[in-house]
Amino acid sequence: MHSTLPVQQEHPGQPPAPADDRAGDDGGRTGDGGRRDRLAALDGLRLAAALMVVAYHYVAFDSGAWSVPARTLFPTAHLPASYGWLGVQLFFLISGFVICMSCWGKSAGDFALARVARLYPAYWFAVLGVALVVRLWPSVNDAPALRSVAVNLTMLQDPLGVEPVDGVYWTLWVELRFYLLFALVVHRGLTYRRAVGFCVAWAFAAVVAEASENGTLRQILMPDDCWYFIAGIAFYLMHRFRPNPVLWLLVGGSLFIAQYDLLAAQARAEGHMGHRVPQWPTAVLVTLFFLAVMAIALGWTRRVNWRWLPVAGTLTYPLYLLHERIGWVVIKHADGRVPPHVLLPALVAVMLLAAWLVHRCVERPLARRIKDGMRRAVREIRNG
Repeated sequence: MHSTLPVQQEHPGQPPAPADDRAGDDGGRTGDGGRRDRLAALDGLRLAAALMVVAYHYVAFDSGAWSVPARTLFPTAHLPASYGWLGVQLFFLISGFVICMSCWGKSAGDFALARVARLYPAYWFAVLGVALVVRLWPSVNDAPALRSVAVNLTMLQDPLGVEPVDGVYWTLWVELRFYLLFALVVHRGLTYRRAVGFCVAWAFAAVVAEASENGTLRQILMPDDCWYFIAGIAFYLMHRFRPNPVLWLLVGGSLFIAQYDLLAAQARAEGHMGHRVPQWPTAVLVTLFFLAVMAIALGWTRRVNWRWLPVAGTLTYPLYLLHERIGWVVIKHADGRVPPHVLLPALVAVMLLAAWLVHRCVERPLARRIKDGMRRAVREIRNG
């Protein structure tokens, strides 16, 4: 069985889950006439992050799906794709921005309902779909046990030590922990002061967790990944209010610490790829990620409002959930029958189409029903 463990994973269990809400939902800076500006550039960044991860798994990851090493088939694309694992870091950075934006003015209950309705419909479909495909064609990965599939449907397989149906699902546990921590602020009422206080407290606590080497604290505080969420929150506060030295210190400190942790992350990525790559592009790319989100926060990308960007943003989550193991099965069976330079772009196009169908036929209708059903359930519980 070929491993699909994540490049940054420390416990069994391989974003940006990705950032979850459409970039323009719930919160953005209010422009003239009360119209809320849609941050379409965030949708573009999310698509870029998702495609980076797809390129990494199809062209650089040592999956065994291709009949010959991918570096032989794609000598030009192989090196850039070897840095595609960094798309997860970009997802986390965007998630900090978007979650803070979407929570403004909401109660903790509304926040929880929105997260459940947003995450689970596409996820349930992906778990069942991937499990079925791998069970029918176990040519690259072993078919998951039915009891593992059942646990995966809860999205809690990682903390329970259960084999994931697809390796990319590790990021969902990271996102869930971020939501739980941020819910503490949302419960009290999200304000500028509380958001800044949360970032400062989380940063300090994460450093303590790292120094203490306490496994429980590390699980809760995520000292390897928290810096992207903290920077994303600080960037949103710059967008909603204005930049100030405290916010710049939060962003700069997060970037510096994240750069240090990336060396270990790259070593793990190289283990999955089976080859080494230069370190300096990793630091450059993460810095560019921060600069890109900074440009959005400061309003430099307001002219980027192409109509296709919101659609692209909706595709990133289902694309992320579906692409890895299903894509490997397709490659395994089509390689040798279809030229690689035709197979690869065609596969990406098919995955994007599948993501769009999942969004239209699964995510949108189920999310609405889940929200309505849970709201009724909460009212019944409150009324006794």
